[in-house]
Amino acid sequence: MSQIIKDGKDTIIFATKEDHQSPSKVILSPPEPSPGLIFPDGSINWNCPCLGGMATGPCGVEFRESFTCFHYSQEEPKGMECREKFTAMWTCMDQYPEVYSESLKDDEEFLNAEEKAGETVKNEKTNS
Repeated sequence: MSQIIKDGKDTIIFATKEDHQSPSKVILSPPEPSPGLIFPDGSINWNCPCLGGMATGPCGVEFRESFTCFHYSQEEPKGMECREKFTAMWTCMDQYPEVYSESLKDDEEFLNAEEKAGETVKNEKTNS
């Protein structure tokens, strides 16, 4: 039989060999399903761990505005009307390189690829 001793804020449990030989009687509840980034109603889950804290960091407001714009964008290519909001977010992120250095590197690569793709489309239209 185990022995339980309370010592201030601590609880000390001494278990016997017999305590460990019997199967556990603890019944765990099934894990709650994680809603993911987008809720079933189509709204954004700002608490999703997949956002990596971006929604609550020093540039959280700018991130949420740009991400919301992109999520609800109807233009083709998606998000073209959000360029100003993303620029504001990147400007804010430039002020906090110790927090966002890896994110900025990824964004710069994305912008460079986007600009090259835009130039290719522009060149194809002028050559046609």
